[in-house]
Amino acid sequence: MADREVDFLLVGGGVAAASCARELRSRGASGSVLMVGREKDPPYERPFLSKGYLGGSSSREDALFLPSGWYEENDVELLTRVSAMKLDVDARVVKLSSKEEVSFGSALIATGAMVNRLRVDGAADLDGIHYLRAFGNADAIRADALAAGRVVLVGGSYIGCELAASLSALGVSCTILMQEDAVLERVLGASVGGWVQQQLEERGVVVHGGDSLGRFEGVSGGRVARVISEGGLSLDCDCVAIGAGVTPDVMLARSAGLSLGERGGVACSSRLETSAPGVYAAGDVAEWDSALHDGPALVEHFEVAVEQGAVAARNMLGGSEDFDTVPYFWSDLGDWATIEYVGVGVGEAVIRGSLDDGSFTAFYVDPGPGGDAERARVVGAATVGRADDLDHARRLIRARATPDCAALADKATDLSTL
Repeated sequence: MADREVDFLLVGGGVAAASCARELRSRGASGSVLMVGREKDPPYERPFLSKGYLGGSSSREDALFLPSGWYEENDVELLTRVSAMKLDVDARVVKLSSKEEVSFGSALIATGAMVNRLRVDGAADLDGIHYLRAFGNADAIRADALAAGRVVLVGGSYIGCELAASLSALGVSCTILMQEDAVLERVLGASVGGWVQQQLEERGVVVHGGDSLGRFEGVSGGRVARVISEGGLSLDCDCVAIGAGVTPDVMLARSAGLSLGERGGVACSSRLETSAPGVYAAGDVAEWDSALHDGPALVEHFEVAVEQGAVAARNMLGGSEDFDTVPYFWSDLGDWATIEYVGVGVGEAVIRGSLDDGSFTAFYVDPGPGGDAERARVVGAATVGRADDLDHARRLIRARATPDCAALADKATDLSTL
């Protein structure tokens, strides 16, 4: 027998679960809501960690997704520092790390993702090597970086670039070591990535591309002192931060017998329902059937998690809504640029505006096998300083439009006519 019963069980202490709880209450759900998360803080917006919070311009309270008093005021039971240890989707019972067993009516799996940890010599033995996922990680990186004065950032993705922008603004000497030829090349393409790299280098960040991490070396006290690359570079440092991506945390879902997707997430229908009826998934862990992506999609973006949490809530209340939002993401690189992205992929970049002037939109087009490169399908767009272009990009992506690329690039073209 379970110790007690709830109507809605939300597993995960992030924004997907918090968004689901908010939507349940805003839609008039009167049933009991239990939300469990292993972190000590209420749900917060992780993008703050590498930006305002790391830089010291925002506090923990600023980063909270909902005001700290919202949960009590809306009769949502939030258990922090509590994990779901075992989930029985047939019996509708969850066993918590607090030893309590709770039966539930419907559930949301929003367990998020785990950082990818690099296994090279020195990684497990030396102090001063960091990953960024939670408030405590950001606190440790800031303290170590300021004390050290010089940092090596492994990885040229958003985490590496945002840390470089934030730390260099604090006067810390930053070096990026990465496999790509240009920062953000894998997600934004070579032209936009090259522009971002130029901005970083102009602000004193040293970038070594086309290489990979070999090992870490330390001093007698057990602290990291050098990063050695596979290509033979020796980079002196007193602090390292690694941005090697994340992996969906599917341990609970796997042990519960839920189907997993081909991309490593929890397999979901277009309505975000898992293989167990009445059990949904949202956020970094959800791999859903997406018409926009032409198949399974797994998108680890804050805004996607928020939208999915709300859609899951409406479906938990009896709806039949597909999640078909065009994914949106933003990256704030200090006070010199905010990159906004919408889309379902990256193809060839068609530049509207001027990279040199720092005001542009890169429309990503994919002609497909044997397609026409001059009239290719729009699959995404990244913009700096031209946010109005994003609504047009969303429309073109949804319509699977194949506009004339020359017209797309021409600033004189009214995008609404394409």
